[in-house]
Amino acid sequence: MKKLKLLDTIASLKPISIERLQLVEKDYSSIASLPSVQVGTIVEVYEQDEEYYYLVEFADTQGCEYAMATLRADEILVLH
Repeated sequence: MKKLKLLDTIASLKPISIERLQLVEKDYSSIASLPSVQVGTIVEVYEQDEEYYYLVEFADTQGCEYAMATLRADEILVLH
């Protein structure tokens, strides 16, 4: 699989549970998970045990960040 890179725009392939999210906006604290097909941006790339992990920032239509999550490559799809 091709290594994804910083600032790639992605879509989540499955819901992300609240336990895996780092919420920036308190308005979202009542959700159980972030639904699939949310669009985000890769802001950091980590490598551990020969596997890549991606810190993804999710923002609203005004560009205000509301959540972040560290995801594996099989949980995201790069948008072109």
